[in-house]
Amino acid sequence: MTLSNTWVVVLLVSLIVIFALRYTNDKKYLPGPRGLPILGNVFQLDLDKPWGSYAKWEKIYGDIFQLNMAGQPVLVLNSQKVVEDLFEKRSSKYSSRPQWPVASELTGYMDLPLLQYGELYRRMRRASNIALGIKISSNYYCVQSQQALMLTHGILSQPDRWGFHVQRASISTMLSILYDIPPIQSLSDPRAIFMENLVDRISKALLPGAYLVEILPILSRLPLFLSKWKRDAQRDFRNYSKVFEDMFRSIKEKFVKGEEQPDSFSATLAETQKRHGMSDLECAWLAGMLYAGQETTSTVLKWFLLCMTIFPHVQEKAHQELDRVVGRGRLPSFSDMKHLHYIRAIVKEVLRWQVPLPLGLPHATTEDDYYEGYFIRKGTVCTVNVMGLHRDQQIYGPDADEFRPDRYLNDEGMIKDENSDGHFAYGFGPRTCVGRHVANNSLFITIATILWAMTISPVKETNGNSIKPDLGGELGIFWQPKPFNFLTKPRFDDAEILIQQARDDLNYRDS
Repeated sequence: MTLSNTWVVVLLVSLIVIFALRYTNDKKYLPGPRGLPILGNVFQLDLDKPWGSYAKWEKIYGDIFQLNMAGQPVLVLNSQKVVEDLFEKRSSKYSSRPQWPVASELTGYMDLPLLQYGELYRRMRRASNIALGIKISSNYYCVQSQQALMLTHGILSQPDRWGFHVQRASISTMLSILYDIPPIQSLSDPRAIFMENLVDRISKALLPGAYLVEILPILSRLPLFLSKWKRDAQRDFRNYSKVFEDMFRSIKEKFVKGEEQPDSFSATLAETQKRHGMSDLECAWLAGMLYAGQETTSTVLKWFLLCMTIFPHVQEKAHQELDRVVGRGRLPSFSDMKHLHYIRAIVKEVLRWQVPLPLGLPHATTEDDYYEGYFIRKGTVCTVNVMGLHRDQQIYGPDADEFRPDRYLNDEGMIKDENSDGHFAYGFGPRTCVGRHVANNSLFITIATILWAMTISPVKETNGNSIKPDLGGELGIFWQPKPFNFLTKPRFDDAEILIQQARDDLNYRDS
């Protein structure tokens, strides 16, 4: 028998023993679909739309059930009650993350969204809450308003290149918030390429089955010379670290010298670094990893544009509110936010109707637990069917499948609950997205500016019939709309002139 065959036999025997020890004792486990020996339910899951499989199994097994993914127990949570019971009331047990060996090595175990629950996570979380919290989020109003203007100008003048304009604006906004980097003009900008390559590298590392070590974690114990994935990841970590540290230290040096500099996440981080007991490397990676938030924002904006293309009545109602509150003599501003209830409702409804992360980011248990008499062991992966929650008629009513921003408004046309997102797109419990306030602000001012300036309509066929975009999506790391196009026109006579003048003024100030 060859050495490689011996390894295969050892691994298979180990899996069989582990499986037998875990599932043949007297503990009561949650119900779930019966699967294959060892592999469990791996081949029963619809990888294109896994929430569809979860919805089917929910009807059979209830609001919470357990899957066996090649020996790894996975809990699927399908109701608001179960999510609150576990992720909020028992957050100390359910706030960690699963093991992602490749992504962890690639980021030096310093990627906040993927970080295991522990001391480093708590320090990074506190630092992020200060630099991105609701009080300080207004510091970024200026750059968000500027990028909303530039995006609106781009879409209005080049609707066929709307995808480029959305991506450019999202990247520029995030780089400016994190590092006070001036707006990029091209996606071939070296800084954008560097950040996008890193996000792509991590995204591929997170795809199920991308690396054998994700399926067989025992392989992570092999020596480095037998682990090409680890050598590559550690090499890339060193390269990424150098760039991130240079970016952070250039801002920190200005703080140390007492030089004035514009507001940015890194500037606030440098100012509070000692308080949080974080090294330069940890600060550098904390800032760098928050860049991925631009992908969420750009995805939501893509769904927003699709919604405006196929739901003209929503667009018309938004136009009426903008005319009433803002008028046609100036652009919307953040001072209008408290009066633009319907625009804010559109933001909430886009995040609910087509959530960028349909299953959120999975949690993991840090100790054994029991729920309603069922045993949940330490290390269990817990995933929430967020798309299913967003279609739950008990939460959103019988029209939960429809796109209807009015669901967030009371009889007076005001937001029903100012203290609630009204959706689950930003996660749960202590792992709720740290940048949600900044993200909401970016989405609000961008959507308000676009709708103030233009009318969006479907592309026409030669016979005059509208070509409606496909309502389906494409699942990668994020749930994205399929490619589509639309037409734009200025909403009133002076709209294009006012947008152009504001754009020219911005260019003049930047020159």
